[in-house]
Amino acid sequence: MLKFYYTPLSPNARRVWITLLEKGIEFEPIILKLNGDQFQADFLEINPFHHIPVIVDDGFKVIESLAILDYLESKYPTPSLLPNDAQALAKVRMVQMVTANELFPKIISLIAESPESPQFGKAVEHINIGLKFLSEIIGDRTFFSGEQLTLADIVAGTVIPFLPNLGVSLDDYPQLKNWCEQINQRPAWQKTKLNDADFEEFKRRVRFLVRLRRREMNRDNQADEHK
Repeated sequence: MLKFYYTPLSPNARRVWITLLEKGIEFEPIILKLNGDQFQADFLEINPFHHIPVIVDDGFKVIESLAILDYLESKYPTPSLLPNDAQALAKVRMVQMVTANELFPKIISLIAESPESPQFGKAVEHINIGLKFLSEIIGDRTFFSGEQLTLADIVAGTVIPFLPNLGVSLDDYPQLKNWCEQINQRPAWQKTKLNDADFEEFKRRVRFLVRLRRREMNRDNQADEHK
């Protein structure tokens, strides 16, 4: 049976979790608390970068959430979560990459920065650029690729619905707002959603990691100055 290493708090892991549920793939859940579990020797043999999510399917290891999604789509093609049309497929990929590369990093800024800080304002501006772009892609369709749920909806659907809770309104993007409401009602989203306490814990961990990263950068900069 496929093994799925994850933590429920991780949006990247959640996109894999939702895909497994939407495809009806049986799996063995292996939850890592990320309090040191990820540095244990047995897990480092699976992923030397000590990140989740990871799947192991018939002995084959796959790391990185987007690579896992592609693997699951190829290995378990029914139901299909990718369109065949070239333009539709390009739209799915654009939604995935804009979400991962443009929206999610700025969400980290929303969590780590004070709402009064310039960084917070810049993050909101950048997110709104992304939301405008995604609104143009979805148009008046039910999903990003029409009437069919795709990997675009799964990736974006683990990020965009959280924005109102972080100070970014979706009122100027009515189709995205309606889309959020619809996908949040799907059983896979209901099963994997974070409760309020979990969401606060996710934010706490993000703030801790940001502070840790900043301390490391300051230490590195100081070391460079003394060279």
